[in-house]
Amino acid sequence: MESTGGPYLNTAAVTSPVGIARLLQMTFGCTTFSLVAHQGGFSAAYGTFCMFVWTFCFAVTVFIITCEFTHLHSCLSISWGNFTAAFAMLATLMSVTAAVIYPLYFVQLGCYPIGCEVRDFRIAASVFAGLLFVAYAAEVFLTRAKPGQVASYMATISGLLKIVQAFVACIIFGALVNDSQYGKYVAMQWCVAVYSFCFVVTVVVVAFSVTGKTALLWFPFERSVVVYTFGAVLLYMSAAVIWPVFCFDSKYGSPRRPSLCAKGKCPWDSQLVIAIFTYVNLLLYVVDLAYSQRIRFVSHL
Repeated sequence: MESTGGPYLNTAAVTSPVGIARLLQMTFGCTTFSLVAHQGGFSAAYGTFCMFVWTFCFAVTVFIITCEFTHLHSCLSISWGNFTAAFAMLATLMSVTAAVIYPLYFVQLGCYPIGCEVRDFRIAASVFAGLLFVAYAAEVFLTRAKPGQVASYMATISGLLKIVQAFVACIIFGALVNDSQYGKYVAMQWCVAVYSFCFVVTVVVVAFSVTGKTALLWFPFERSVVVYTFGAVLLYMSAAVIWPVFCFDSKYGSPRRPSLCAKGKCPWDSQLVIAIFTYVNLLLYVVDLAYSQRIRFVSHL
């Protein structure tokens, strides 16, 4: 049978700089969770999170390499460029988090009481976890939109920032549920509403971009995203003022950490984390608003 199309296999998927980065991601990811599962060990929620990150990123990376190598991605009803760009940014954030958490909670210099062999496996796993982060960061660097280049929205600075904003919001939510006492005042509940609303809308923007359905909407999606980003800046500005006042002002809370507060179970610590990442997300939305003035959406790449 004579083929009338191009080659069935796309060798550039594994020989191009991006393809090589993905092969390294697959190798480092598999090595990391294998070391931990074989001898390094993990426990509690922190260890489970790290193992989830490594296995999840490995599985999706294998899926991406397989689809691009066999051209199967052309059969999927999604915007492939947006999907791969969004995942690369998400994997970068998740892998750097795991690369910090695992050695922080499981690596020690001495052999007692876990034994030298377990210690060595954990150190090796931490090294490969760091290399995994570098590999995903390299893909983000290689696939990001260059000035004047026609690229998928999620590959632009604004699109990548959407992923970071959602990730930072997840950190805020984690601190909120960790005994942050956000129900103490109505003003603090307003801040929670701000975090939730902005997170949901940001995820919706990413979802529409990844699925490539923005052209089917009855309203101008790109203009709506810019308007939303401006609204998010205003909302986060209100939260950046209200949250610290009702947590750290002596009239409502405590300006200093209570001396009797237990480590890991102190509401003041959670409130401080929320305050810090509120300002982080505010800055991200401001930068996003500035960059969104200079881009146009391309949903079909």
